[in-house]
Amino acid sequence: MREYLLTKENEMLLLLEKLVNIDSGSANKAGIDKVGGILKAEYEKLGFRVETYKESERGNHLVIQHEDAATPEIILLAHMDTVFRDGTAAVRPFTMKNGRAYGPGVIDMKASQVALLYALKALISIDSNGFRNVQIVLNSDEEIGSGTSRKLIETQAKGKRYALIMEPARKNGALVSARRGGGRFSLFVKGKAAHSGIEPQNGISAIEELAHKIVKLHALTNHDEGISVSVGLIEGGESVNTIAPSAVAHVDVRISRKEQADILMQKIREICETADVPGTSIVLEGGMNRPPMVKNVQTIELLNLIKDVGSSLGMEITDVSTGGGSDASFTSAIGVPTVDGLGPVGGNAHSEDEYLEIPSLVERTNLLAKLIGKLSD
Repeated sequence: MREYLLTKENEMLLLLEKLVNIDSGSANKAGIDKVGGILKAEYEKLGFRVETYKESERGNHLVIQHEDAATPEIILLAHMDTVFRDGTAAVRPFTMKNGRAYGPGVIDMKASQVALLYALKALISIDSNGFRNVQIVLNSDEEIGSGTSRKLIETQAKGKRYALIMEPARKNGALVSARRGGGRFSLFVKGKAAHSGIEPQNGISAIEELAHKIVKLHALTNHDEGISVSVGLIEGGESVNTIAPSAVAHVDVRISRKEQADILMQKIREICETADVPGTSIVLEGGMNRPPMVKNVQTIELLNLIKDVGSSLGMEITDVSTGGGSDASFTSAIGVPTVDGLGPVGGNAHSEDEYLEIPSLVERTNLLAKLIGKLSD
């Protein structure tokens, strides 16, 4: 299959260029649906059925399996959204230089979309049963927590034997075997406005109240237990000479074990229930949106199989844990053996310097195809 893929490398790069040059930030429904439309057409050419799950505000989700598939055992997840603002593709379009490709979303994860499609083409080229043994979910909102796609992913994953997640490989090519879970919270604080020079005694500062809450929330961090609580964004007040009548904080929470979620949520609620500055009030919104992906016995067994496949191709496969979230958490949490990071190799995701190592496009596509074939034997 590697020889087949080498003959298709230029074709793969042309498709990648087309996808990268479409703005498809999580809020850009039209752009995501354009990406989805291109991929839908490509899969349908190969005899795959594509079911569209329509969303009114976010991009549509796609569920894909071959028309000859009966009960696929493997679920593959890949997202179509990026983190980049509209207009980025025009300012910073797809380019290639010194063995690397650049552009918004090139590694996270438009290269993975190309790799997944061509892995199936490679399997079809040798008439492996593998292409009949997969179900693919392409979702539109992974970068913002998969709020509209989580139930779809969990529903489709139930009963599957394996879950392969197409997030990019680490810079050294490592797979991802564990991820921290996480959540997002927002604190909306109300106080009372007053002129800070003429009648400051009549004001109640929402910013002062928020400051107390930030200190208490950060104190929940326990790195030894894999817990972190970080207020990453704040805003408040109306002018420098006005006692602030309102303030807002947005909080990122990370956990390493599932049982930590309820305990941490209760502590956050308790902090927000009692005002430190009399006369202020707080509305707390949000919650935990991703369970942790735990490296368990099932994960290790699947990893060992992948390492064997890699060894047969002359590749040394390693794995790492990471604090970042992905849809791998959802399949792992419902008991499906899950490995992430099966996409191509690159780096600097979510930045202007995001890149793909071009040789890894064929290399990792071949690994994925061989793996799907092996799991389907």
